[in-house]
Amino acid sequence: MSQNKIDDQGSREVATLGAGCFWCIEAVFAELKGVEKVESGYSGGKMNDPTYRQVCSGTTGHAEVIQVTFDPRIVSFREILRIFFDVHDPTTLNRQGADVGTQYRSAIFYHTEEQRAAAEGLIGELNAAKVWGAPVVTEIAPFEKFYKAEDYHQEYFKLHGEEPYCRVVIAPKMSKFREHYGERLKT
Repeated sequence: MSQNKIDDQGSREVATLGAGCFWCIEAVFAELKGVEKVESGYSGGKMNDPTYRQVCSGTTGHAEVIQVTFDPRIVSFREILRIFFDVHDPTTLNRQGADVGTQYRSAIFYHTEEQRAAAEGLIGELNAAKVWGAPVVTEIAPFEKFYKAEDYHQEYFKLHGEEPYCRVVIAPKMSKFREHYGERLKT
């Protein structure tokens, strides 16, 4: 069984993605058809079981990420990557808007060689098409470990949508996502 397959039939896969604050991207993928679970957490660092405070210090090497469990018969890894690139700025190194630091980097932690190839291929296409005014700087690295973030980070936008950060930063991303991918939303 490959490392990203959840079951023997290959009907579930896992993607681990960093796109700045995990609250933003978790909210997007939680609404996507074919996604069964989204958890916020940390990946790509050098210490075990980091806390939010430790990751925010910028000293652990972790990125804020989401881990998405999805059914590739409904939504492909490539489609997940297209949405990932659509809902954040992959051209800013270690930053998304006002969030600055290596923990906010754009990153794809691939679980299989197929995921690596898909990520590299799509980035090549996006750069060739000059989709943004600058090249994509998204890190592509092998998945090693995922550490689930503290409970209060899970489903943050769903539970705290009226807070200022949610209204100013997350809500506009959600509006854009819903507008562009309305037919792909869970009912």
